Amino acid sequence: MIRRRLCLGAAAIALTVPLAGCVTVHGERALVPSLRPAEAAKVLADFAAQNNKATKAYDEQAITAAEAGPLGAIDQAGVRAKHANNPGGNKSYSPLKFSDAKFLIPEQRGWPKFFVAEAKTNRNGDARWLLVFRHGGAGQPWKADFLGVATADELPDFAVDKDGHAEAVPLAGTDLAVQPGQLSAQYANYLDSGAGASGGSGASGGSGSGSGKNGAAAAGVFADGPATSGLKDSRAKSAHTASTVTQYADQADVAGDFAPVALRTTDGGAVVFFGSRHQSRATFRADHPLTLDDDTKALTSGTPKTSITLYRVAQSMVRVPPKKAGAKVTFVSYLTGLVSAKGE
Repeated sequence: MIRRRLCLGAAAIALTVPLAGCVTVHGERALVPSLRPAEAAKVLADFAAQNNKATKAYDEQAITAAEAGPLGAIDQAGVRAKHANNPGGNKSYSPLKFSDAKFLIPEQRGWPKFFVAEAKTNRNGDARWLLVFRHGGAGQPWKADFLGVATADELPDFAVDKDGHAEAVPLAGTDLAVQPGQLSAQYANYLDSGAGASGGSGASGGSGSGSGKNGAAAAGVFADGPATSGLKDSRAKSAHTASTVTQYADQADVAGDFAPVALRTTDGGAVVFFGSRHQSRATFRADHPLTLDDDTKALTSGTPKTSITLYRVAQSMVRVPPKKAGAKVTFVSYLTGLVSAKGE
């Protein structure tokens, strides 16, 4: 349990309860901020140091100490592949640096607790990074579970109270167009449902979890864009070629560190971070020359004789409107990475 010592000072004199100037607040029961801004700044600084160490040395254990959830799954696989091909690390690595950091810290009761760090970096030009940090209890480390990247113009205004605290949105029972806890499943259903939102041809290349009523319902949830209709249309075009047939399958994941996180925006909606899993199986002619890059080879088990299945994890940052607005969910950031592959 976490106990924060809140000193009352001179105000304690006016209290009639027998306090000795301080009160113990239990983080597992009381509604308290996730942490103080100065503590959040230290978490971000520690993350940068650990991430730089891991990326320079291609050290998977160092990544595991700083990251979890979809971000951790993607980066752990990436570092594992890089280490296999470059065991001496990256001697020309340029350290990641943060600047102009802002912290969205909600008041929360119980565990896990989270906060969001929004900052500029020396990557991605003028885009800002939004890192979701979460921990499961007192004494446990803060780890980054999600990353979203967006320009300042793409970011909404987050709602804060008079004390500057952000508002955490629960995963169910909200006034939003889609419940945050359902977004991963809705997105998987949407991608598996066939035609793109803009009316493109079916893209799944096989049976999917979103067929039927669930897929049709999911199709009305998301606005057109690169991560939605654009992705489905791209899949449709590559599903059948002269040499290959590709099948796709998409799965929700909201377990453990993949659990979504949501913050209220001033328009009554919310920004939601969620993860999902995606696989593609390409079957090709026996004499087809299959070319794999070095990182994919490092993550591949088995020998791709007639097929290869690629397993990817995606982390999404979306804007979810209030139900009364009658609008659709829009993607602000969509980052995906290969985590493993299997040849047959």
